[in-house]
Amino acid sequence: MHRRRMIVLTAAACFAGPALADRKPWFFAPDGLALSGHDAVAYLREDRAIRGSADHAVMWKGAVWRFSSEDHRAAFEMNPQAYAPQYGGYCAWSVSRGRIASADPEAFAVIDDKLYLTHSQAVRSIWARDPAGFIAGADAHWPALLDD
Repeated sequence: MHRRRMIVLTAAACFAGPALADRKPWFFAPDGLALSGHDAVAYLREDRAIRGSADHAVMWKGAVWRFSSEDHRAAFEMNPQAYAPQYGGYCAWSVSRGRIASADPEAFAVIDDKLYLTHSQAVRSIWARDPAGFIAGADAHWPALLDD
């Protein structure tokens, strides 16, 4: 990671303050890795889950995001909201039900150029039955669930 980027990230963490410690993390990131280390850009550009590399990583929203190429990392840095999963990377179906749950980066859907993750392939099958309805439900609950 570039030295300048690391300094900015360290300074931001120092000034975050204790109020943020009481909230659930915005992005579900076990071990600090968003998408369990998968490349967020690959979902939208290649319609598949691809592991990223520590050589192409960036810190954003309190998580480390890894990418399979420098091109993907640069695209994410230019517009992270375009590639980041909806609902903080939590299971979109669970958010539609008013709760948060972890997500499996292999159980995903891209709808209208947005990435949605679900808890498992079985939940992904449920999600596929009515994605528009589940998105409407999730939108109604998000991001207030982070404060519960």
